[in-house]
Amino acid sequence: MGNGLSDQTPIFSGLPSFSSFHIVILGLDSAGKTTVLYRLQFNEFVNTVPTKGFNTEKIKVTLGNSKTVTFHFWDVGGQEKLRPLWKSYTRCTDGIVFVVDSVDVERMEEAKTELHKITRISENQGVPVLIIANKQDLRNSLSLSEIEKMLAMSELSSSTPWHLQPTCAIIGDGLKEGLEKLYDMIIKRRKMLRQQKKKR
Repeated sequence: MGNGLSDQTPIFSGLPSFSSFHIVILGLDSAGKTTVLYRLQFNEFVNTVPTKGFNTEKIKVTLGNSKTVTFHFWDVGGQEKLRPLWKSYTRCTDGIVFVVDSVDVERMEEAKTELHKITRISENQGVPVLIIANKQDLRNSLSLSEIEKMLAMSELSSSTPWHLQPTCAIIGDGLKEGLEKLYDMIIKRRKMLRQQKKKR
């Protein structure tokens, strides 16, 4: 586990030939980032330990209309001392997955600060963000509208496309739906960037 990279570089018909989407998984420590990663990779719950640096995996995911997409995920540790390193992982990223613990009301403000900080970096302007509201299966989890308000999603830059997805990483509920939204946002952004280049 961990840094094993499998060399899978499928080329999808009808899509430009790139090997995979570069996605960074961020969030506070204990939000469930690594659980999300390994649920996507093995389709089962893997008991994880706090990430000291990062985990990276290339994972093929079959989306909606049976299109297989390869995501290259970078799951970066969320401890306070590691957060200044986040920006070096988001350079040239196609999308950001930001995981929040839906039960941890006390740290929602801290999560908000980090989310806004990372999306304000000039290189991340316009990068699509999928916010995963993890642990939605727990009885005292916050509702999506409460999370949206506490993370001040409406205050994110108008150039940042985002989607808030309820999930339970342990059983995988909502993860695929979230990735479909992220994929759509990435494709939309690529088209827009291509059109802007043409206009120049």
